[in-house]
Amino acid sequence: MNKPSDFAHQSPLIERLSERVRAARKAAGIPRRELSERSGVSPRYLAQLESGEGNISVLLLERVATALGLKIEDFVSDFGPLREDTQRVARLYQGASPDVQGRVRSLLSPHNEAAMRAQRVCLVGLRGAGKSTLGRRAAHALRIPFVELKSEIETRVGMPVSEIMALYGQDGYRAFEAEAIEAVTQAHERVILSVGGGIVAEAETFSDLLARFHTIWIRTSPAEHMERVRAQGDLRPMAGNPQAMDQLKALLTAREPIYGQAQAQVDTSNRPEQSSVNDVLTVIAKHRFIDKPGP
Repeated sequence: MNKPSDFAHQSPLIERLSERVRAARKAAGIPRRELSERSGVSPRYLAQLESGEGNISVLLLERVATALGLKIEDFVSDFGPLREDTQRVARLYQGASPDVQGRVRSLLSPHNEAAMRAQRVCLVGLRGAGKSTLGRRAAHALRIPFVELKSEIETRVGMPVSEIMALYGQDGYRAFEAEAIEAVTQAHERVILSVGGGIVAEAETFSDLLARFHTIWIRTSPAEHMERVRAQGDLRPMAGNPQAMDQLKALLTAREPIYGQAQAQVDTSNRPEQSSVNDVLTVIAKHRFIDKPGP
């Protein structure tokens, strides 16, 4: 005779149910024992439910859903009684990249995009484009705060980026990056933020940035990128690497479609610093990203 666990493994519904309960609990940040206390369902039963090894009554499942702030249909529905075209869109969304999903969420958001971005501006682009310099001077002209995300992360974590990378690695730094963006968003309605060029490596974080900030892509030529980085005292891009320029060009080409999602662009190639500052201020005024400063 088949055991209950045999039937569980044979049922796509039970498998989907276990995945959704497990994902919902992790998303809520609730330990299994705490969920047990909230729902009145034993830890052993919850463990079986999340592993797909056991059945559960409808009443008990409703308790689990309620404890997680969900409805029972959120666990068992397979798009529900939706029209065929709606089901197709839902499946396409599930199979899309995080970047595409983020843009879809932004387009379908019931919130007003301008209100979500408030009067926050973010300068994006590769290192050496002039983001920090232009951001600082434009913020001074507009009499609003300027924040460099790298410095914000260092302040929050309490150590320089080099030590953060050594201790937590690239993934850890990206997590701190997302947290810092959230902190800046909560702290400022009017601000100019400068972010590192690699922020686009985390699609969800960059998508969140696009939704919460008016974005301007600060760009320049590969030669000026390299020259400015070296002028900052960093000789690593060229040291023992004759292919550095080719690599930089390839990186720029690869990231152009991503940076191109910004609402506006400022090209600093062969432009005096003050002219580029004026260009940034002109873009901000033209798109009404930030109100004019007071007298």
